[in-house]
Amino acid sequence: MVKINRPRRGSLAYSPRKRAKSPIPKYQSWPQYNGAPLLQSFAGYKVGMTHVVMVDDHKNSPTEGKDIMVPVTVIEVPSMRVAAVRAYLRDTYGKRPLCEVWAEELDSNLGRRINLPKDYTGEAAKKCIADALAAGQVAEIFALMYTVPAGLTGVPKKVPDLMETKVAGGTVEQQYEFASGLLGKEVSLNNVIQAGAYADITAITTGKGTNGPVKRWGTALRKRKHSRGGKKRHVGTLGPWTPHHIRWQVPQMGQLGYQQRTEFNKRVLKMGDNAADVTPAGGFLHYGLMRSPYVLIKGSIPGPVKRLIRIRPAIRQGEHHVRLPVIEFMSVQSKQG
Repeated sequence: MVKINRPRRGSLAYSPRKRAKSPIPKYQSWPQYNGAPLLQSFAGYKVGMTHVVMVDDHKNSPTEGKDIMVPVTVIEVPSMRVAAVRAYLRDTYGKRPLCEVWAEELDSNLGRRINLPKDYTGEAAKKCIADALAAGQVAEIFALMYTVPAGLTGVPKKVPDLMETKVAGGTVEQQYEFASGLLGKEVSLNNVIQAGAYADITAITTGKGTNGPVKRWGTALRKRKHSRGGKKRHVGTLGPWTPHHIRWQVPQMGQLGYQQRTEFNKRVLKMGDNAADVTPAGGFLHYGLMRSPYVLIKGSIPGPVKRLIRIRPAIRQGEHHVRLPVIEFMSVQSKQG
């Protein structure tokens, strides 16, 4: 009898497959960087997809030096603002926040996201961080940044999205001085990454609700003889008699989508301020017209249109070399059909 051997269907590495806690993705790790202090992430909103014609500049590629058509994702990246600077200390229990220095002027809509500090005194917070820096207790410096979606026409909300961004490079004292200079000011994507570089794109995927094991895990349909009552999309068995419970490795129905995912090493093809250069006739489907600065990312990225997208310099860049892409044509043909 023929022995059928194949790998299991569906990766268990993404378990448990439950809904994300927040639509704002969170980073647990950051790239290693040695140089002048800078911010290590930025955020924008997914607009849609189009295609460009560019010169293939990958070494040893079969089409090296020739024109190729490349699908790209458009992300609208208006300026973000720095709301606060947060210092972390590390003790025997791990890393925990120590003090925060907030900007004097904040967006009025930010109060709809969080409860702004009322009995806060900036001098006391600055003294707290200064004393901790002098004692060598500060391990990391983070900047609290928020988006300003009220000025976007494609995103139907005014409430900002607040997130932490690591300040890397230099000493801890230099990082704090750099972040303090940005308090209350606007920051653009150019302060984080440049065109031609590789980035990690993180977002919450499209939610698909409750689905069965065939769609959720890719299990095979049951054969005619093995499916009673025509139920072909059920799991054949929930496991052996021992252990006397259903193990978590058994594919079952449940939540599919709306989970945080990261696409590594996505190339930044172009960054621009004139949205008319990339907006198709009639606007993008389900988004409309784009008026803020934008960035083109090669290929597809997670999440539906209007989803918050976080961009981080590549943490697994490896042997990738930064090269400025040569884009010869960008499609602005109507997507309305």
